[in-house]
Amino acid sequence: MDLGKIREQIDAIDSQLLELFCRRMDVVKGVAEYKIANDMPVLRPEREQAILERVKAEAGDEYGDYAVDLFENMMRVSREMQQKMIDERK
Repeated sequence: MDLGKIREQIDAIDSQLLELFCRRMDVVKGVAEYKIANDMPVLRPEREQAILERVKAEAGDEYGDYAVDLFENMMRVSREMQQKMIDERK
């Protein structure tokens, strides 16, 4: 397979990932609304740790550490959006 075809596959996968990311962020808005209504903090370290452990195990030895990096960043962005929503309500 040539590099152009490989890049086409990556581009298609990236489009799918972006769609899923946007769907995830829409759900995160609901989480923020719940936390606002129930006066809860944005960061729940035990929840994030459980997610990272699950992700690492599911991704396996070859990709586990990389999956953890991806999810750490995704959760950081999610927290930032939640905090922004909370700050805008004050």
